[in-house]
Amino acid sequence: MADGDAPDEQAGSLRRWTVLGCALIAAMTTTTALSGFAYVIPALHREGMSLATASALAAVPTVGITVAIIAWGAALDRFGERRVLLISMTVTLAGTVGAALAAGTGTATPVLAAMLLIGGIGSGAANGASGRIVVGWFPAELRGTAMGIRQMAQPLGIALCALTMPVLAEVAGIGAAMAVPAVVTAIGLVAVVVGITDPQTGAGGPGAPAPAAANPYRQDAYLWRIHAFSVLLVIGQSLIWTFVPAWLMIAHHWSAFSAGLLVTVTQVLGAFGRIAAGRISDRRRSRMRPVRVIALAAALAMGALALTDWLGTSAAAAAVMVVAAVATVADNGLAFTAIAETAGPAWSGRALGVQNTAQYVAVAASTPLLGRLIAATGYPAAFAITALAPVLALPLIPRDRPWQGREEPVLDET
Repeated sequence: MADGDAPDEQAGSLRRWTVLGCALIAAMTTTTALSGFAYVIPALHREGMSLATASALAAVPTVGITVAIIAWGAALDRFGERRVLLISMTVTLAGTVGAALAAGTGTATPVLAAMLLIGGIGSGAANGASGRIVVGWFPAELRGTAMGIRQMAQPLGIALCALTMPVLAEVAGIGAAMAVPAVVTAIGLVAVVVGITDPQTGAGGPGAPAPAAANPYRQDAYLWRIHAFSVLLVIGQSLIWTFVPAWLMIAHHWSAFSAGLLVTVTQVLGAFGRIAAGRISDRRRSRMRPVRVIALAAALAMGALALTDWLGTSAAAAAVMVVAAVATVADNGLAFTAIAETAGPAWSGRALGVQNTAQYVAVAASTPLLGRLIAATGYPAAFAITALAPVLALPLIPRDRPWQGREEPVLDET
């Protein structure tokens, strides 16, 4: 009997990893739509746009996703991942194509802002959908690792933008650079069409609403505390993703290629850091204990970055920045996994939507403020202030819930 089941087990395993790969590509569209604009800030600055104005435009996609993401999460809970992703990513594609055309033709800034807003609104479903897919397709003993792989979408998306967009902006214009998020979104839409299948969450089959369940937010403060510490930890990540290219190119006079290459390396390292954090959480059967270590590492790294930059040691500051970039992204997958596991299929879309909304509000609010702070006092002060955020996050990290291991998700075989 065991021998007869082996092919089915292998097919199920291959299927879940295929779905995960497609979910990763889909989630990269969110990252490029939200963060891609930051990589044309140096070119816009050279053309006369102030850093404050450029950073405000960089925050517009985040505003879009913030206002829409909980609604996307409710739609995921009601209609399933595949259908919602097809709609949301079509909206994202329209926004990213419009932004590229607006930037390339020199259209007025309000039109560009409107296109960035549309792209941000459409990008709100991919993160929640992919989080639900991980919990729906993988057993608990693999979820941390699988979510770490899925969370590679963010650093890999940033790496792609960093490697291509500054150089394209220099050699082919800002419009050509802004086409990168549009191309990624188109590829992600194809991945959804070809490879995404909803996990089976109830008797109705894949894509059917999950059975009614109690509101997990009314049980205790566990989810609220995860949201709270995640808001604080995302500030350092946002600072590095948004301002490091300009920091390297303007403050330290690096070339666009060199800056892009270094950021690419840091993001690839960050991607593997997320997988390592997830794997450790699976082996230790803990989601929150690794987060405490990561928060402490992020605080120390950002403090060291402020010091080395203030001392004017460019090479040392760049090396420390790599460490800080890895530390500030390593917690995301653990928080996402814990939220999805706790909320369950009936609430995970909304709970992940709340998580992302809280983080995006923090990013949208802090990005213009950090831009003004950098313009007024320089980068070391911004790095130093950001180092305080993970310190404040430490007492908010809750104790782990009892481990929910050994259950096997139901795989749809239709």
